[in-house]
Amino acid sequence: MAASAKPSNPIVLIPARMKSERLPNKPLATIAGAPMIVHVMRRAEEANLGRVAVACAEQEIADAVRVAGGEAVLTDPDHPSGSDRIWEALLKLDPEGRHDAIVNIQGDLPVLDPAVPQAAFAMLDRAEVDIGAPAAPIVDEDDITNPSVTKPVVAWEADGSRGRALYFSRATVPYGPGELFHFIGLYAYRRAALERFVSLPPSALEKREKLEQLRPLEAGMRIDVARVDTVPLGVDTPADLEKARKILEKPRV
Repeated sequence: MAASAKPSNPIVLIPARMKSERLPNKPLATIAGAPMIVHVMRRAEEANLGRVAVACAEQEIADAVRVAGGEAVLTDPDHPSGSDRIWEALLKLDPEGRHDAIVNIQGDLPVLDPAVPQAAFAMLDRAEVDIGAPAAPIVDEDDITNPSVTKPVVAWEADGSRGRALYFSRATVPYGPGELFHFIGLYAYRRAALERFVSLPPSALEKREKLEQLRPLEAGMRIDVARVDTVPLGVDTPADLEKARKILEKPRV
């Protein structure tokens, strides 16, 4: 997919929905006196990449975001993925096409380091790159064989700071000695890349691995991966929520 330069006017979109099997209504879970989705919005604002908006599946989320002074847009609650949700939100928020890139931050990352979305967006500095995303070295040995941890196979450049994604798997790859990486599901898309991505049907490998990012790879699109230091805490369970509360409720010195 051709592109002339690094995008100059990105928008950060945060997909959020109330439905969660392990932690119902988690966007509105209270952490340090505010709903979790508001904390995620603040982390996105701290990244200083541009306009920030929450793509909401339900009115309750939109209300919480607006009370906190944020921007929210309602989307179809039945979208199959966050990517489809942010595409609908983008068309509603920017039908004129002014935003030339979209940074997709998941709505369950209340303690996200702003450097992580910045690193993903930085991957779009090369015209041939369609999508940027981060990954961190695996430090917990249990994660090596954990199918919930997605491992990217990356052709790293000489300095090890970035590389081209060749494959993603829930299996332990690549084989042999060397670092393994934990892929972080946070993406920076060129606008044309996101439009193409959501227009494609689920691919064979995507359905087999249950990994959405294989769809653009199978279609010949390029994903570059940025190396970051740590994997952000994702809040999926009550235990994760308590961890986030301990971090964000800790008095600042």
